[in-house]
This record gives sequence, C-alpha cells and structure tokens, in this order.
Amino acid sequence: MYRRVRRASVFAAVAALATLTPALGTAAVAPFLLAAGVFLLGIRDGEWFETLALPGDREEERLYGVGAFALALAGLAVVATFPPVPLPTGAFAAAALAVGGGRLGRELVRTRSEDEFRLVAGYLVAGGVAAVAGQIGSGAVATAVPAVPAAGSLSAAGPDALVGSLPEFAFLGSVAVLTAALVRSLVYARDAHITVVVVALVAWGFTALDPTVTAPGVVAALAVTAGLGYVSYALGAASVPGMLTGVLLSLLTVVLGGVAWFLTLMAFYAGGGLASKYRFDEKADRGVAQENQGARGTGNVLANSAVALVALLGYAAAPHVGVPESIFRLAFAGAIATAMADTLSSEIGGLFDAPRLITTLRPVEPGTDGAVTWQGEVAGLAGAALIALLAAAPLPVVDPVVEGGTLLAGVGTVVLAGVVGMTVDSVLGALIEGDRIGNQAVNFLATLSGAALAVAVGVVGVGVAVG
Repeated sequence: MYRRVRRASVFAAVAALATLTPALGTAAVAPFLLAAGVFLLGIRDGEWFETLALPGDREEERLYGVGAFALALAGLAVVATFPPVPLPTGAFAAAALAVGGGRLGRELVRTRSEDEFRLVAGYLVAGGVAAVAGQIGSGAVATAVPAVPAAGSLSAAGPDALVGSLPEFAFLGSVAVLTAALVRSLVYARDAHITVVVVALVAWGFTALDPTVTAPGVVAALAVTAGLGYVSYALGAASVPGMLTGVLLSLLTVVLGGVAWFLTLMAFYAGGGLASKYRFDEKADRGVAQENQGARGTGNVLANSAVALVALLGYAAAPHVGVPESIFRLAFAGAIATAMADTLSSEIGGLFDAPRLITTLRPVEPGTDGAVTWQGEVAGLAGAALIALLAAAPLPVVDPVVEGGTLLAGVGTVVLAGVVGMTVDSVLGALIEGDRIGNQAVNFLATLSGAALAVAVGVVGVGVAVG
C-alpha cells in the first residue's frame, strides 16, 4: 500500500521540476529527459523498479509509466521555451503539479479508504493545492531570475503581484485539477502522460482568455460548485466522471459567464436530475429509464452541455476576436433550453401510454426512438420556458444571459429555440438513431440546432441582445 504512495511521490517530484522552467529557459527540457532516461534505461530491476512499476511495466521490464510521464513533461518544457508563442510557464507548472500532486493525494487517501468518491476528493484537493503552489513557485523563480524570459509568467513582477494573482492561480489550478481528474477517470490510470498533455493545453487556453477573477468570486464559485457536485453524486444523479464534468462546467460558467449563466445551467442540471429520478422504478419497468440507475455520466453531460460550453468560451473570448457577445449569449440560452426541454419531455413523457412516432404519428411501444406523448411535449415546453425566464428576465444585481430587446422577445426566442431543438431531437431519433448514431450524438445535434435557431431568430429576426 505504501509502495503506491512512494511511487506517486516520485511522479509529484518529477512534476515539481516544472517550477524551475523560468530559471532554466531553453534548458528546461534537460532534467525531464534525464529523469526519463533513468526510468526507462537505468532502472530495470531491484527495489526501486518494484516500487515504481505500474501494471504492465513488469512484463516489459521497463518503467514506461513514470518514464512516459517524464517524456511528456519534456515535450511540454520544449513548448514552454522555444515557440514564438510559448506555453506560459505558470500554466505548465499548474498542469504538471495538478497531475503529479493529484496522484499523490489519491494514494494518500487510499491508505485509509478505497471509496471512489474519497479517492477523487483526495486527488482534487492535493492536485489543486499543488497546482496553485506550482504557479506561485514558477512566478517566484521568474521574479528571482528576471534575465530569463518567461512568457506568460510574472517575470517582471514582484511578490505583491504574486499575492494579487492568487485568485487567478486558484481558478487555473482548479480548472487544471478538475480536467486532470476527469481525463484520468476516462483513460487508464497508467496514462499520466496523456493526462498532463491534455491538462496543459486546457490551462494554456484559459491563460490566453485571461478572465477577470476576484478572490470572493473564485472562493464562492469553488464552494458552490463543489457542494453541488457532492449533492449530485450523493443523490445518485451523476456518476463520479459525470460529477467531475458537471463541476468543471459549472465552475467555468460562474467565473466566465456570471451568476445568471450559472443559474441557467443549474436549473437544467437540477431539473434534469430530478426528472430522471422521478418515478424511476416505474420507468425502469416500462423500459424507458435512464441507464446506470439514472446517474448521468460524462458522455451524457457533455452531449447536453458541449454546445453551451463552446458558447460560454466564445463569450469569454469575444473581446479578443471581435465577435459580438450577443451571438454567444443566445447560443448558450438556446442550447440549455433545448437540453432542458428534451430531458423533461423524455423523462415525463415516458411515464404515459400511447406514445406516437413523431414522423408518422403512428402508435409505437414506449421507449421507441422518436416516440412522443402530448404530456411529454407539454413538460418540454414548460422546461424551455423556465430556462428562457432565467436567461432573459432581469434579476436583482445580475445581468441576464440574453440582453437587449424586450423581455417578451428574449423569452420567446429562447422558448422557440428549446421547443424546436426538442423536436429536432425526436425527429433525429426516429430517422437516424440506432446502432451507428447513438442517443448522445442526437442530443448534441439537437442542442446545436437549438443554439443556431436562437442566434438566427434573436440576432437576425427580432434584434435580441444586439447593441
């Protein structure tokens, strides 16, 4: 058991070398290459080999796990020091230590518990703290060695700037460790080299966005999203990967979008989760229940939220690319309205008899792809209306997601997008859903259609959110 802790400590130690990148400059690749050489060529047997070997390493008689991790960091070190637009050294350190520190935290928790939720919590806490510490360390090294360029770090700043940047460090560290935990949950645990590359790219992107983050804002966002994530898992509304996906998307929404964006997304997550659990046993008997006991996984969450996430990131990047924010505001609201309408129509409509295929209106068996009931359609309309009100209605001290025009025009646009998107989902289900095209792909296409319609009607048609 403690051998796993020692192994994870080595991963963390290798990751910690990333904080030296500002001082080493173009030589930053050297310690990682040295470490990779030692692991892959120098240690072939003995106590250290047994300590560091992952499943499969013993058969190959090479430490491919930690060796590949060191090589991946070497590649990222090159990207951080050579290209014309290098990977920021702070983002590099955050990614490396989110993975290395998270791995160590998980193994420390494992010495006392095998509960998956606790293991993930250990990964998130230790990895998040390590990612923040890595950014502070990288900035401190850059400050101490001002002669060495360190693009993206605080090379020209002093200790006061480091302290002032703590909210940004906390946000980037949280995004990095949540991404790391999510990627780790989707691939084999041995693939730390894949995880760290993905996390570094994500951290690089958010560094480029340069969002405005305040200390109270990031603390509140972390507290609320972590609490909601735990509740969703405890109630069985999401699996561990699904919970991680939801928490990451929620954190990004509240920080990059704002409170109204967050409330709109939470209304969908809460409404969809409760609808899935509503009379679940009865739906299971009818063959229309959500799989995995109603706990939504990463694929389901992303299928319904990916378009909204792209709209959110587009909104955050709008000042940098010169695209009107209104397009992304409407796309976000239209996608969420579609997801809510479709979820409620499926979960509520599945409880009623006499469903009809939407393309022919002929009676079909419950659970048939593309089948609808009038009760489900009414529930979907109500769901779209709820999202529309949250997105377009002016709330106290909160700017709405959809701005401009009249309240009626804004609400009407989002409702129309949600209902049309819900209908597109049913039509696609009847026409193409099957062995090759799954439900998640259909959900994604439906939310995309809802987002596109909201933009077309809102911007081109009635002028919602323009100006």
